[in-house]
Amino acid sequence: MELLLNIIGYGAAICMVMGYLPQAIHTIRTRETDGIALPTFLLLGVGSILFVVQGFMLHNWPLVITNVITTVCSAIVFGIKMYNDYFKKK
Repeated sequence: MELLLNIIGYGAAICMVMGYLPQAIHTIRTRETDGIALPTFLLLGVGSILFVVQGFMLHNWPLVITNVITTVCSAIVFGIKMYNDYFKKK
């Protein structure tokens, strides 16, 4: 049973990272953020941070590592979005 839980956890980690990376890479390369909803990425980033805290509390390193990566991706996209929406257009 523990093996199955680990497989599911690692599978979820891979899916989460692979879900965030393409958007972050695309945003970094193109600097296009018009189609990105700011509240969505802000909430996803906060959720990732909370999962990092939970992972540390549970000593669940896959949870920590996955969500550190997704937090960084969210922060990058958020930063570019903020720059484009509030500083570049002025």
